[in-house]
Amino acid sequence: MKVADVFHVKNPEIRALHLTWIAFFITFYVWFNMAPLASSMLKSVDWLTADDLRLFAICNVALTIPARIIVGMALDRFGPRRVFSVLMVLMSIPALVFAFGNTMTQLLVSRLVLSSIGASFVVGIHMTAMWFKPKDIGFAEGFYAGWGNFGSAAAAITLPTIALQMYGGEDGWRWAIAQSAIVMAAYGVYYWFAITDGPEGTVHRKPRKAVALEVSSWGDMIKLILWTIPLVGVLGILVWRIENMGYLSATGAVISYAVIVAIVAYQIIQILRVNVPILKKGVPEDDKYPFNSVAALNSTYFANFGAELAVVSMLPMFFEETWSLSATAAGLIAASFAFVNLVARPMGGLVSDRMGNRRFVMLSYMFGIAVGFGLMGLLNSNWPLIIAVGITVFTSFFVQGAEGATFGIIPSIKRRLTGQISGMAGAYGNVGAVVYLTIFTFVTPTQFFYIIAGGAFISWLLCMMWLKEPESGFSEEYQLSSVDRQIEEEERRRKAAVAT
Repeated sequence: MKVADVFHVKNPEIRALHLTWIAFFITFYVWFNMAPLASSMLKSVDWLTADDLRLFAICNVALTIPARIIVGMALDRFGPRRVFSVLMVLMSIPALVFAFGNTMTQLLVSRLVLSSIGASFVVGIHMTAMWFKPKDIGFAEGFYAGWGNFGSAAAAITLPTIALQMYGGEDGWRWAIAQSAIVMAAYGVYYWFAITDGPEGTVHRKPRKAVALEVSSWGDMIKLILWTIPLVGVLGILVWRIENMGYLSATGAVISYAVIVAIVAYQIIQILRVNVPILKKGVPEDDKYPFNSVAALNSTYFANFGAELAVVSMLPMFFEETWSLSATAAGLIAASFAFVNLVARPMGGLVSDRMGNRRFVMLSYMFGIAVGFGLMGLLNSNWPLIIAVGITVFTSFFVQGAEGATFGIIPSIKRRLTGQISGMAGAYGNVGAVVYLTIFTFVTPTQFFYIIAGGAFISWLLCMMWLKEPESGFSEEYQLSSVDRQIEEEERRRKAAVAT
């Protein structure tokens, strides 16, 4: 696949790619529609405080992690067209409630529910994998993610103008947020009718059970349990932060911790229920896949996307305070980290396609992240600003490229489990953001950059040890196993029985 192919919109797969990245763009636009309007909200709502907005910011990511896991399961059962459309329509409801909410409870609960929209990313990853061949998947996934992810930056650029100029008045911010929600709902309906789950004749490969990821060995099952615990356990950090801010009582915190433990226990039970019968029966050799590769890619997304989310939130203040810049100038410079996404992430996928070795590309990008953040740790006011900006762009290039390379590998690990594997890796990106942002409250920016560099280096080591080159990574079609064919045959018989 060539870069110029993205302009051939009459091709069904290219049309599907554009329809899907636009859907992702809109969902991220809605997800990040609060921060650009924060000052307008404080002026309009006299009982609202800056601390309240910080709490809303925490709530805005709270349910994204479990939502990505749940959506990953739903994808493998219902397909991406239905899931994406339903997600956009349903999430417009809490967005509208937030827009016109008049009490703390309404704003808090609606923002908490709306955080589930962050799971939209993994839906498009699955849809794109259904439309593109393994040899082209890196660039297609990178283009989808790079341009779709720009929705957050577009919200920051356009929403203040829409609120102040288009609507104006004290309630301008409300109508700006409501407008974005209405557009998302309308596009959700359109998406349902405008696209299919892959080209005509595509078979939707489903797992035997959608409630937990299938594995190939007893050892892999233990690893899956160990890698599942942090996905929900990290919510304990958010509970701790909310309690420390004074918005949650000690009793409420204990109840929250108990719920988190119960959810973790439930997930472990589901893993055992799904995998113990399969492992007792025996997994055919042609159906086995390396879970170590999944674990390695969880670590890469923790270290690249997690770092991006964390750094973007602190970079403007870092430039402002270190080089005595105005808030506007610092914000524009920090925005370079997001703008690089438009090119670097598709390029990461493209390089993964062209090099003929996806593992080597992944290792190169992760090492580049470690070097880049190591250099950022050296920055201080004695460095020329232009050099500092150059290092920031250099680092961002590797961060975004690594994100593209990660999802250039995932669809080829195990075709019928793409939704669940994508959901897990995507969730680890949010885990990384929560962990890094929590660490940032205790360290200086210099120490913070070094810690992120260390995280990237650890991920690089894990990839060296665990990541395997996918067998069908550059094939015309995804590799099918005897179990895939058995599931397909059982589904065909079921449909035939229903029809008669």
